[in-house]
Amino acid sequence: MSARPPLAAGLAACLATCLALPPAAQAQIRNAPSPRALEFAAYIFAAANVCGYRIGTEEFDALLEKQNVRAADVSPRGPFGGRVQTMFALMSNQMQLNREQACIAVAGEYGPEGSISKNVLRPAPPAENPAAENPAAGAPPSEAKPAQ
Repeated sequence: MSARPPLAAGLAACLATCLALPPAAQAQIRNAPSPRALEFAAYIFAAANVCGYRIGTEEFDALLEKQNVRAADVSPRGPFGGRVQTMFALMSNQMQLNREQACIAVAGEYGPEGSISKNVLRPAPPAENPAAENPAAGAPPSEAKPAQ
């Protein structure tokens, strides 16, 4: 009677399962992003939110890739989006307390002339005609339709 130790049987079962999986399923199993990568993503999202910057997608993706993270992983609907959203909320609230200085600091780090990386955050294009976006806002009160 040959009795296998429980550990050896468990390892054999795990190995058999892993070898039976198709390569696509094996590729989906990955490690979680580092805390630094999650903080970086939250910082960039918070800066875009508080300061009104646009995110330079190519530059942002390149910086995430250096940390072995994909943008889809840290997006709000990604597998680590919940963690990023929690950090984003905290960072946004803190930046909002001292908005002017926070926006200057983040622009110096990741703006068009950033000291850490250039063009990750870009200034938002100026609104050419705010009345064109919302016609009711540009209409005089006398011409506005009455509420029914």
